[in-house]
Amino acid sequence: MANIKQQKKRNRQNEVRRVRNLNVRTELKTRIKTAGDAIDEGEPSAEAVRIAQKRLDTAAAKGTIHKRQASRRTSRLMKRAARSDA
Repeated sequence: MANIKQQKKRNRQNEVRRVRNLNVRTELKTRIKTAGDAIDEGEPSAEAVRIAQKRLDTAAAKGTIHKRQASRRTSRLMKRAARSDA
């Protein structure tokens, strides 16, 4: 356990950030899964796909996930949507 005041504050801040990031990552998984279900149902231009892409971009911009990870996930989602169109 930390004895130094600054370290105690840093631990509190890290815990708040950890919980916030956890919530964002959980939401991302849900949005991507929902978008995938919409694509499977034959609605590739569905609102769910657009929202998932937007959430991925936002998470990357805020640093919750790495920008390349967001790009990779978006690419896979778009490729899946394109395959269902064909």
